[in-house]
Amino acid sequence: MDGTVWDTIEQLARRFEEHDTALGLDQAEQWSLQVLKIAEETGEASQAVIGARGTNPRKGTTPWDDAHAEVADVVITALVALARMRPDDAPEYLARHLAAKSAKFLSPAPVAVPAPTDPA
Repeated sequence: MDGTVWDTIEQLARRFEEHDTALGLDQAEQWSLQVLKIAEETGEASQAVIGARGTNPRKGTTPWDDAHAEVADVVITALVALARMRPDDAPEYLARHLAAKSAKFLSPAPVAVPAPTDPA
């Protein structure tokens, strides 16, 4: 991620921290609420996928672009949470964590995985 993205994330983190501090919330409360915000955004992404698939007959169908936007909101909210929890090293922490996690899946030799079958 380029510095511009992290600059914006850090500005958002500071803004939300200032707001929550003004409300009298301590650090643990702020972090807890920020993590709950990730869950809220994830729920909205789930609703958008249900809409894109048209599986709720009461609501019709929505475009996949709605799901894309909601997933982006999840990512932004999660990055803000990380920046609030680790204000001194969030970008570096994420890079290290990503490297460790991805090493499990990005082996030198690709593993053959059968394609899922279509439920007909």
